[in-house]
Amino acid sequence: MSVNQPASFDPVLSHVRLCEQSKPVLTWGGHGFPEWRAQAAARLSQLLGLDTMFFQLRPSLDVRSVWHREHPLGTIEKIIFTSEPGADVPAYVCIPHGFRAPGPFFVCLQGHSTGMHNSIAVDIKDERLPIEIKGDRDFGLGCMKRGIAALCIEQRAFGERESPRDGQGNRCHAASMQALMLGRTLIGERIYDVDRALDYLMTRGDVDPARIGVLGQSGGGTVAAFAGGLLGRITHIIASCSFSSFAASIMSVHHCQCNYVPGLLRYLEAADVAGLAAPKPLVIVNGRHDDIFPLQAAESEFERLRSIYAAAGRPDNCRHVVGEEGHRFYADLAWRAMFDLLN
Repeated sequence: MSVNQPASFDPVLSHVRLCEQSKPVLTWGGHGFPEWRAQAAARLSQLLGLDTMFFQLRPSLDVRSVWHREHPLGTIEKIIFTSEPGADVPAYVCIPHGFRAPGPFFVCLQGHSTGMHNSIAVDIKDERLPIEIKGDRDFGLGCMKRGIAALCIEQRAFGERESPRDGQGNRCHAASMQALMLGRTLIGERIYDVDRALDYLMTRGDVDPARIGVLGQSGGGTVAAFAGGLLGRITHIIASCSFSSFAASIMSVHHCQCNYVPGLLRYLEAADVAGLAAPKPLVIVNGRHDDIFPLQAAESEFERLRSIYAAAGRPDNCRHVVGEEGHRFYADLAWRAMFDLLN
C-alpha cells in the first residue's frame, strides 16, 4: 500500500463513514413498545436466517448419554442431542447436590475458547482431568455452587464442534461464510441450538419452565443476548463482555466473522437487540479495560436499553455491572445482580 494512499481509497473508512451518517430505521423511538418489539423481532429473525430455521421440521432430539459422574458439587452427565439433520450438540448436564425438582436451570455458552469443557473445568482431551479456569469461565460449576442446574452446550465452531476446515486461529471462518451463502448466519444457527436445548430441557422432569436462564461470555454473551430477546421460553439473561454499540465495537474493532449479521445496522443497534428481551431480568456485564467492547459506548447503549425497559414497564429489570479488568466474566458481580433481580 502506498504511504500516500488517499483516505477515499480505503473501503473500511468508507464503511465507517456510512455507519456514522446513518441511523438504524427500527431503532427504539420511545413510543409503542409492543408494536416496535414485534416488528424489530421479526426483522432480526429474518436477518439472522432464523425465520426459515424456526419453521423447518425438527427431528427427534435422539439424546445419547456419553458418561455420568459424581462431582464434589453434585453430578455431571455428558450427553449429545440432535439439533437439525447433520448437526449434533454435545452438552454437560450439571445437577447440584440438594437440587429440588422442578428447579432452575441455566443454559451456559462459552465464547471464543477451547470450548464447553471450560464450563466444568476439565481438560478437553481427558474429561477426568481437572484444570484451572481463569476469568470465572467455569459456568457450569458456578451454577452448581449457587444451587442452580446447568446445561452447558458446545456452540457451533467451538471446541468439539470446530471444523477441520479452519485453523486454530480462525475457527469460525468457514462456518460463518458458508452460512451466509445459505441465507443463514452463525449467530442464528447458535440461537437455534439454544432453542433445541430448551426442547431437551422440556423433556426432563426436573426443570421449572418459569426459571430457565441463559448465560454467556463474549461470543456466548452475544448469543445469550440475541436468544434472550427472540426465544420466549428463556426467562432471564446474563450477557457478559459482548455489549457495546455495534458502531464502536463490531464496526470499529477487529472481530471474528461470526459476529457479523448482514444488514443489521440498517435496522437495529445493540440496545435494540438486547431490548427485545424486555421486561425479562437482564444483566449486562462489561470489563472496564475490555478493548473489543468499549465501555463508554456500552454505558451509552445501556441508557438506551433502560429506556426500552421503562417502556415495557420495568425500568429496573436490567442491570449493568462493570468489572475492573478486561475481557472476562465477573461471576460475583453478575450473580449478585441477577439474584437481586430475581428476588
